[in-house]
Amino acid sequence: MKVYLDNNASTPIDSNVIKEMKPYIEEYYGNPSSGHWLGKRGKSAIENARKQVADLIGAKPSEVIFTSGGSESNNHALKGITSTYRGKGNHIITSVIEHPAITNPCKYLEREGFNVTYVGVDESGRINLNEIENAITNKTILISIMHANNETGTIQPIAEI
Repeated sequence: MKVYLDNNASTPIDSNVIKEMKPYIEEYYGNPSSGHWLGKRGKSAIENARKQVADLIGAKPSEVIFTSGGSESNNHALKGITSTYRGKGNHIITSVIEHPAITNPCKYLEREGFNVTYVGVDESGRINLNEIENAITNKTILISIMHANNETGTIQPIAEI
């Protein structure tokens, strides 16, 4: 018997989502960035979905950004935040157990002149809060710690961090 335990990485698509997406896969497949009728139909569907997500989480539709997955989302967040706040500092704190979707952009940012501190974890994979506190400087602009480790299941104390 085979058991799949990595639902953080990939999960079967819910049948309701398939049903909602089917018309846009089979019939209204136009590029939503184009100006023709087929593209406009797709653009309208995306904007409707953006509003639905925003309403669900109490955000503005303009605050909802759809990406292709976690790596793209992490790159967008890390590079966007560091670009926005570079004038206030160049220090990032993350951990030694982060996913490559975080460590790879951090390595890139190091080459761009940012300083990255990689804090350790204890024997159960929990972040050392004292180490984070001691790493914070007046140049720190971002602390990026995964909430739940996708390999160990360890939950990090995000509120305390």
